[in-house]
Parts: sequence; C-alpha cells; structure tokens
Amino acid sequence: MTASVFPTCQLLCTCRPKPHILHRTRGSTRRRRLTLAAAAASRSMEAEGKKDGALKKGIAEFYDESSGTWENIWGDHMHHGFYDPDSTVSVSDHRAAQIRMIDEALRFAGLSEDPTKWPESVVDVGCGIGGSSRYLARKYGAKCQGITLSPVQAQRANALAAAQGLADKVSFQVADALEQPFPDGKFDLVWSMESGEHMPDKAKFVNELTRVAAPGATIIIVTWCHRDLAPSEESLQPWEKELLNKICKSFYLPAWCSTADYVNLLETLSVQDIKTADWSPYVAPFWPAVIRSALTWKGLTSLLRSGLKTIKGALAMPLMIEGFKKDLIKFAIITCQKPE
Repeated sequence: MTASVFPTCQLLCTCRPKPHILHRTRGSTRRRRLTLAAAAASRSMEAEGKKDGALKKGIAEFYDESSGTWENIWGDHMHHGFYDPDSTVSVSDHRAAQIRMIDEALRFAGLSEDPTKWPESVVDVGCGIGGSSRYLARKYGAKCQGITLSPVQAQRANALAAAQGLADKVSFQVADALEQPFPDGKFDLVWSMESGEHMPDKAKFVNELTRVAAPGATIIIVTWCHRDLAPSEESLQPWEKELLNKICKSFYLPAWCSTADYVNLLETLSVQDIKTADWSPYVAPFWPAVIRSALTWKGLTSLLRSGLKTIKGALAMPLMIEGFKKDLIKFAIITCQKPE
C-alpha cells in the first residue's frame, strides 16, 4: 500500500520534505491497518458472543423443555447414578444410585465426617431442579444456593424446596456459571455435578469456581470429558470428533475437553490437592437404563409431550453409549482444595 500511495502524494505535495511525507504515509498505513485489525477483532468477538448467546439460549430452552419429563420418570436428581462395575441392577436401584453418586463424590473429595468441619455454605453450579442442593442441605445443615440457565428449573427447584420445608436453607436463581452473582470467597463447598460439559469457556468456568470458593473450601467437578490424548497425539481421531459433534448438536454442548485439560487449568490457579478419577465403569448401567425408561409407555408419552429438543436429545442417547463403549467418553471427577 505504501508503494502505491507514496508517488501520488509526492506529486501533489512536492513542496514538503520527503521524510515528512513518508512518515505521514507510513503512519496513515499503520493506523489503517490497526483500524482494520480492530474491526476484525470486534467482528470476531461479536460473532463469538452471538455463538455463546445462542448456546446459552439453547441450553436454557432444552432444560426448560426436558426437566419435567426427567423428573416425571427419574425424580429430582438430574445426573448419573453410581453402580458397582458390571453389576446387574434393577430399575428401582437407579434413584438410590444417584444418591450414591453424591455420597461417593463427597467421599472422594475427602469431606470430613466430623460435624464441626462440615461445610456451612454451598453453591450448586448447574443445579437442575435442586436435588443435590436439598440433599446437601439435609446432610450438612448447610445453606445452599443453586444457579441454572433455565427459568423453569429455578422455579421448580424453589417450589420443591418450599414443599419439603427447606426454603430457609436452599434457594435457586437464573444465573450464568461463567459470571456467578456471588462475591469472592463465599462458599465452603463448590459443587458442579454434570454442568461443566455445557461450559463454552472451561478456563473461565474453573476460574469462577475457584473465585467463589472460601479459603479451605472444597471444589468438586463431576463432568463428561473425552479421553486424554496420548503424548504422540495432537488431537482426537476424525471419527471421534464426528461422534462428539453429533452429541453436541443434540445436547447443546460446546467443544469437549479431557480430564487432563481440567487439571492443566486448575494448576494455573491457587488450588491444591488436585485429584481425578475415571468413573466411567461406575456409570455404565445408566444410559441403557435411561433408554429403557424412555421406551415405557410413561416415558414415551412424556417425551411426546415435552417437545422436539427433548426428543432430539433422547435419540442421541445411543451415541453416548457408543462413546462410553469405545473409551472416547469419560465420566470424570476432579476435586481440589482452596488453600487456607
């Protein structure tokens, strides 16, 4: 651009020293380039913002639509159950298995059995209809605050808390996990049960979990991940990416990450005692059980009443089973402590 502009300027402004003209031309070019770069960055940020906004809207609508169906069939715990590996389980065991999932997560994280060391305040990040919050409030006598993107979930969670006599202990609101409406260092226990997979910015997600954790607090993340990459790998295989993309479209998920990715992010923050485990074998009976429950008359009628988003999610359940069987999808628990 400088080569084409400079001769023209020289002809029109021969009375001015060349260095001055050259300086102005280069400065103008730099400013123009900076302006173009800033405009491109602005467009990119705007596009990313629209993408994140569409994702959040999709998540909210998906759970607005599907939560009633889930509660009708499975009760108020909207997460996997914890089973003995390779065990044969009855349908009646599944709700008990969801409670076991909560207790096993607390045990793995090292929550004390000493009542004097129980958490007094808990945040439930991605609370669903509040099953975990109500359970933790009863178990520890703690005050629990839950956040969800779904207005339907928040309303139902508060209604259930009131009906169960827990309105003074638990409360729920619509809020973004990436911008939590809480001050720094507020909670003794930071709980995220199967919400991390919905977060488009995993770094911001774990940073917010750490920010709202009080000194000495425990942070528990239970989430879907893809397998860790081998040292020789730079990315997943094409078929793996294709399978995950199909699941993402059905469940309103952003890009997946691995357990190792979570650990790397946490290691950049002020936390300690990071622990992880692959609980995939312990949740293996879950998705087949969900499919069986969906194929009952009660399940089918609930699905048909719920709407297209829920039906689309139900049709993707065999893909989750395929991912688990091929060791692509991992059900991970990641815990750590905020230093005193």
